[in-house]
Amino acid sequence: MKLRNWAQVGLITCLAGPAFAQTAATTPAAEAKPVETIIVTGSSIRRQVETSALPLQIVGREDLKREGISSPEQLIAYLTANVPGIDNLASNADVTENRGARGGSFANLRGQGSAGTLILLNGRRVAAHGINGGAVDINQLPIAAMQRVDVLKDGASAIYGTDAIGGVMNFITRTDYQGLNARVFTDVTEEGGGNIYQASLMGGYGDISTQNFNIMATVSYRKNEELLASERDFVDTFQINRGLSPDTRGTPFGTIFPLTTSATTPFTPNGTLWGTTATSPLVPGSTTLRYTNGVNPLALPGGLGCSAIKDMDDYAEQIWFSPTNSVTASLACSWDSGEQASIQQQQETLNGLVRAVYRVGKHEIVGEFTASDATADNRFSHIQLIPNATAIGGPDSTSLNFAYFRIPGVNDAVYDRIANALVAAFPTDTALAARRALNLPIAMRWRCIECGRREVSTNTKTSRYFVGADGPLPFGDWNYRVGASQATSEAESTLGSGYYYRNAFTVNGVQRNNGIVNVFNSGVLNPFLLPGQQQTAAALTALETASARGVTLFGGKFTVTQFDGSMSGPLFELPGGKAYAAVGVDFRTEEYAFNGDRRVSAERANILGAPFDDANALSNVSRDVKAVFAEIFFPVLDNLEFTIAGRVDEYDGFGRTTNPKYSFRYSPLDMLTFRGSYSTGFRVPSFNQIYNGVTAVDLALGSAVVDPKTCATLVVSTLPGCGNILDLGPVRELTGGNLGLGPEEAENLSLGFVLKFAKNASATVDWWRIERTGTIASLSRTQLQQNYTDFESKFVRDPVSGRIITIDRRILNAGGSLMEGMEISLRNSGEIMGTKWSAALDGTHIINRQSKLLPSAQYGANEVDKWTRFQDLTLSWRHNAYVTLARGDWAATLSQTYRPSYLDNANYLGIASGIVTPADYQQRVESYTTYNTTVTYRGIKNMVITGGIKNLLNEDPPFTLNYDSDLGSGSSWDPRVADPRGRAFTLSLEYEF
Repeated sequence: MKLRNWAQVGLITCLAGPAFAQTAATTPAAEAKPVETIIVTGSSIRRQVETSALPLQIVGREDLKREGISSPEQLIAYLTANVPGIDNLASNADVTENRGARGGSFANLRGQGSAGTLILLNGRRVAAHGINGGAVDINQLPIAAMQRVDVLKDGASAIYGTDAIGGVMNFITRTDYQGLNARVFTDVTEEGGGNIYQASLMGGYGDISTQNFNIMATVSYRKNEELLASERDFVDTFQINRGLSPDTRGTPFGTIFPLTTSATTPFTPNGTLWGTTATSPLVPGSTTLRYTNGVNPLALPGGLGCSAIKDMDDYAEQIWFSPTNSVTASLACSWDSGEQASIQQQQETLNGLVRAVYRVGKHEIVGEFTASDATADNRFSHIQLIPNATAIGGPDSTSLNFAYFRIPGVNDAVYDRIANALVAAFPTDTALAARRALNLPIAMRWRCIECGRREVSTNTKTSRYFVGADGPLPFGDWNYRVGASQATSEAESTLGSGYYYRNAFTVNGVQRNNGIVNVFNSGVLNPFLLPGQQQTAAALTALETASARGVTLFGGKFTVTQFDGSMSGPLFELPGGKAYAAVGVDFRTEEYAFNGDRRVSAERANILGAPFDDANALSNVSRDVKAVFAEIFFPVLDNLEFTIAGRVDEYDGFGRTTNPKYSFRYSPLDMLTFRGSYSTGFRVPSFNQIYNGVTAVDLALGSAVVDPKTCATLVVSTLPGCGNILDLGPVRELTGGNLGLGPEEAENLSLGFVLKFAKNASATVDWWRIERTGTIASLSRTQLQQNYTDFESKFVRDPVSGRIITIDRRILNAGGSLMEGMEISLRNSGEIMGTKWSAALDGTHIINRQSKLLPSAQYGANEVDKWTRFQDLTLSWRHNAYVTLARGDWAATLSQTYRPSYLDNANYLGIASGIVTPADYQQRVESYTTYNTTVTYRGIKNMVITGGIKNLLNEDPPFTLNYDSDLGSGSSWDPRVADPRGRAFTLSLEYEF
């Protein structure tokens, strides 16, 4: 970290403590209340929150209001213990095959992944996302009804079982609420786009303490408006001087390509205008370099230039291709697909909760129902048409190519303009002139802007029924706690605009739909529109006949049915007080179903680019889980206590796993407390990882594969044993799920202290270390070959000849990971001249993150502060800080968020090889700091008014080379670090009737 940034942290530290209340913190209101014992998240024994040895962070309603947080996704983005990944609404900005991210947002405490973070609602499990099937979409939770959110930053498999490796987030609703509360909230950006609106209504009746019952209900509505990349100036992929430019030659003004001989039949039997790879024109003055990687007529000598068309520019060949290549794209153009992305996806969510409590004597019976209905409209860049001769199957498998034919009276003028421009640019190429004389069709890549952006709309409905009871047992001072629940998440994705049937198809002799290839080949579409020109009405009408709008892409349903019961109470006296114990059982059934293409087989014509997932369809799979757990609290001395917990889980298909946890709390001085824990944890594979369909594909004849038993190098035919094994016969490769998968295992270790150096001032530091083994992964063929000794069984041989006939690349339990960090929190408060003040800082320092392919291998390099593509972005230091002043009816807060500098992406061929060094290229992404402020007024009876400004200084996200033409996550910025919305104004009106 730069010196100025440490100085900045130090300045805030002088004022601050944790950004959200920690377990040792108390508010003035809380100090006036009697001491209360509750079931603390991470324990089964009733105790005071303040005396817990666990690193528990408590986020209250006032904390959410202060920071303008209106959704669970915004909460996890704010928490420094959450390591940002690509599974959120901003990162999934373009076409992605990751079906699990459709409309969802997922927590990732301590970088252990969304499947390694346990999400609870009032201490019980909720259903995993219906499409994802492996992790909980936190946006389904009714945040408007929350009293607080407990964030346990520690392993907790000894209490809760699977998934609780990185930690636990327990969303706890309000209880015993009386009255009527209405709240509206707006979060409006200064530059437009991406506005957020929320409204909620909560009502409650009955006083448990006097009337023995309470019933409350809440309903809330939230809308995220779409934010387009084009609405923010910092999104600019054409920055060649800094090393950034898109590798996207599929442009709104067609880029012409040659077709190989095999690609010309039967669709273009006489070839195409640009010929084949071997016959495309030579670069003037060269005998080897050919224009085979695309030529755009705009870039030809005398042409208008690539930038004549919106969002197009010159193709940055110096970045993407080495000058030593024998091919060139120096006459190509590129298109800024990142400019088309939605950098905040549109989403609407309706949440509801009903909760009733009835007291009989000292027993309480609770009934609860929650539900949500969310629709996310994921809009991606426009579809790209690419010449392709590969048969995909179905009734259109023999006519997959498209080309721009010269159709007299329809498009002959456009065709002639382009063909003549090509011939004029290469006057010595007689072969090109001969093809021009034959009016051969033009093969190209073309981005269909008129098709509209691709859209997938995902609707997710969740529900959860719960009934439970707790109270005293008839013996001793023991209490019981029982509950039964069923939670369901059902989601379905539907195609919207931008997706088209590839070819026309008929059912029983009747044409049901046209195809976009047929429309294109008819000549009615113009892929060479000049500035100011538009497609004809006939072209737009023809496009609509090929639309696949409304086709169901896929859907899934996850259901978890749970019964749990526990009892806790004192055991015996120790010098430090009574020892307490808790024992319990947990029975759970998990069910999952995933469906793909629902069309009848006769109508399953290919839809261009639609990411169906039929190979992984599951009719219905399930597993039963049975568990017993116990916990004992030993107050050995007045200032020393130990807690031992353990849980035994038995899974259908996995057998038994036992996980203990040991923790201590020691206070040698009233002002100083040490705490620590050791535990083991586990995560069972998701249904998808186990049951996904197995795909068997014969390796293409052009592949080069050696037998790793006899050759450790690439194919070198002159070396003994290093020949291409495909020359000996076909080799099949398997990918998909694996019925033999076992659970991932983890060891958690933490050690920390809490220092109360003044009445209202304290510091908390916790060091932690998490090591996982048997991590579930899908390895590449190269990785298997390079580690043949460990993966010999993955190479299946013919029993007679001994040659390899199958390579098994199905998902497996592979190596491991190691992560180590520190969480730091500071706080202080006081009063000056009648003005109360409080200040806080909450920071997370990641020391180390490493991974390895095999359990026996050494860990690789430290991954902290290094750009990654598909993984989490692990930053060394993240903090949030605030200072609040309160006087009379007024309160004001100034807060700061900080994210550090990190090593940028340098995976572009030209830069990575050292061939090209752009003039303004920087290896590191700059740090990112934003300030927020809120002002609250309570001077109107029963009303609270809070106004605020997010990103007070309107700080743009720092520039990065991050660009992904598939995920669309970035295009000069990284959503794992920054908020793209810019300065925004918030207003909250809350009224108690």
